[in-house]
Amino acid sequence: MIAPVQGKVGQPVTFEGYADDYGNHIVALEFSLDGGKTWAVQDTSDSNPDLMIHWTYTYTPEEEGTYQLKVRSVTEDGRRTPLAAVADLYVEA
Repeated sequence: MIAPVQGKVGQPVTFEGYADDYGNHIVALEFSLDGGKTWAVQDTSDSNPDLMIHWTYTYTPEEEGTYQLKVRSVTEDGRRTPLAAVADLYVEA
C-alpha cells in the first residue's frame, strides 16, 4: 500500500515509491488509474537488479473525486507483479 495523496483539480500530483523483486531484474513499471484496464509503462531496463528502484508518477486530475493508482513491476522474463500496489488519491476543487 502506498500512502494516500490529496490533490486539487487541474494541479499535478506526484506519487512516489520503491520497487524491488529481490534479485530479479525489473525492466518496467506499469501504472493504471482506470482499475487496470490500461497501463502506462515506465522503462527501467537500465536499473541495477541488486538495488531498489525509486519511481515517481505524475498525474493531473481533471475532476473531483477519489482515484486509485495501481503500480506493478515487470521483470526481464515478462512476469508482472500478481498484486499491484495501490495508492488512493482524493481530489477536491
